[in-house]
Amino acid sequence: MTAPAPDGPALYSAPGPGPAAARPSGPAPHPGPAPHPGADRDPGPSRTSRFRRRREPREAGEASTSGAPGGTREAGTPGTPGVPAESRTPHESRTPRGARGTSGSRKTTGARPERRRRIVPFGLRTRLILAFLLVAAVSAGTTATLTYREARNSVVSAAQDTAVASFRDEVEQIQNTALPVLPDELRKELQRIARQGKPRPWYVYAEYGTLRISSGTNAESSVITPELRRATNSRGRLHGSFERVVKDGVPYLTIGMPVVFRAGGGGVLPTGLALYAVMPMAEEQTQTEALVSAARAGAMPGLVIALLPALLAASSVLRPVRGLRRAARNMGSGKLDTRIPVRGRDELADLARTFNESAGELERSVTELRRAEERARRFASDVSHELRTPLAGMLAVTEVLDEDAERLPPDTARAVRLISAETGKLAVLIEDLMEISRFDARAAELHTDEIDVAETIRRTLQNRHWTGGHPEQVRTDLPDGIRARLDPRRFDIVVANLVGNALRHGAAPVTVTLRRATAADGTPLVVTEVTDSGPGIRPDVLPHIFDRFYKADAARTRSVGSGLGLAITLENVHLHGGTIRAANRQDVPHVPHDPYGFPEPYAAGSTGAVFTVEIPLDAETPPDPMEDLA
Repeated sequence: MTAPAPDGPALYSAPGPGPAAARPSGPAPHPGPAPHPGADRDPGPSRTSRFRRRREPREAGEASTSGAPGGTREAGTPGTPGVPAESRTPHESRTPRGARGTSGSRKTTGARPERRRRIVPFGLRTRLILAFLLVAAVSAGTTATLTYREARNSVVSAAQDTAVASFRDEVEQIQNTALPVLPDELRKELQRIARQGKPRPWYVYAEYGTLRISSGTNAESSVITPELRRATNSRGRLHGSFERVVKDGVPYLTIGMPVVFRAGGGGVLPTGLALYAVMPMAEEQTQTEALVSAARAGAMPGLVIALLPALLAASSVLRPVRGLRRAARNMGSGKLDTRIPVRGRDELADLARTFNESAGELERSVTELRRAEERARRFASDVSHELRTPLAGMLAVTEVLDEDAERLPPDTARAVRLISAETGKLAVLIEDLMEISRFDARAAELHTDEIDVAETIRRTLQNRHWTGGHPEQVRTDLPDGIRARLDPRRFDIVVANLVGNALRHGAAPVTVTLRRATAADGTPLVVTEVTDSGPGIRPDVLPHIFDRFYKADAARTRSVGSGLGLAITLENVHLHGGTIRAANRQDVPHVPHDPYGFPEPYAAGSTGAVFTVEIPLDAETPPDPMEDLA
């Protein structure tokens, strides 16, 4: 027997006594390309997964030289009988697949664009389905990944443990060989060991001092790393080491085992001869890749199958939402008795109950408001009707007294004329109230007839004695030939109220113009404008000019008017399906009156007010938006 080889730092260890191996510094070299694992090439950088194992000696202080099943294992170390137990340090941990290579933070090249892409919003149904599929995909991916890792580890570990145990048995059979051995005899022994390799034949290499012999044509293999050589020749690693190396995309299992002899007293010493086995693990890699392909192939059908419960879940969630949308639309159209059926006790059922409670409260409130409004309208209508009879008698008496006022004393005559004037105004107010009550009760009817609009306006002005005087109060620009289908009586009221309002609150002369126009939707219109020469309308008054009982000057007397004339004008224009606007003549923009909103304020400093009435040539009563709420 030769003297044992000198000890060196070890990286991997098979079971046996001895101190822990020291970790070598520097990266492991990667062998260059070779026609087979035994090719002798310059080493290059390599990505490796390294494992270290240590087995408990059968007897205290005695190294085990047998790889047969049944060996005593280190306490707390899992393993399979006949397979070396695994003991790893942080450096010895297995590198996960896909985690090899240089680590570090990822750098982003190029500046991030300042303009963000606009995200297209998805509907609730799409978001629910995508969320369901995302959860299914993540769950399936996690399960597949864990299953793949366990299956891969099982396949690789089984082949690895079989090879290590088999190689150890073969090495133990030549431990009693006399050294030094002849190269030819050693080559034959290596070829025998290579043929006995499990689970497939190996490439076996021997190193003894400067002697290099293999079972193949190449004496050395670039797959065997310096770390494995140091670990194998270390005095504390007498039971061998192994590692997995990836070269040219092909994984290899390399095993190093020193040949030892038994010294006196049961000791074990190395002989300096080290054997190395190299086994390609392409079959195990093919099996793991087949697992990946199977998982990838099963992922898409799994997602398609998961789409069905996603659709069912989305439909069950969105069904109450669609019902709520229909109910809200019905509520908006005036159907306040709309309710949603309540099913279950979940959040959607709570939402349905809340909606029904809100709808019930709204219906009760609106019903009470309607009743109160109806009572107020009926009261005004009843009072007006009740006052007509005594007021008619009062008018007759005041007319008689007014005729005899000149024969009465001066004080009595002034009192009689005052009573006559106020009684006349009261009669007008009663008539206006009755007219307004008919609009409120939706009892006003439109009796249209095809008329000459210009002739109708002239007749209205002549009947009020507003034309032909000196000086002339009203000027007209009324082209002939404009015919429209209107209600003559109500159109007469519109013109009379506008001209009378301009004379009372503006200044003469008042100009009445008539022309044709076309609406934005192509509807032909007849446009009537009444313009005065007064100071105009204050900006704070314009938004309320058509309100009932509204007076621009709160301190003015009742003799100026009741404040219902323009409100009645507005109702008559709307009854024809038209619009009316009030503005100041100095500025071009007009302020349309919207019964449900407020116009913009108008600029001060105008030189007159202008009222513009636009009515379709073929007037029809438009549908009342409040009828559905009645």
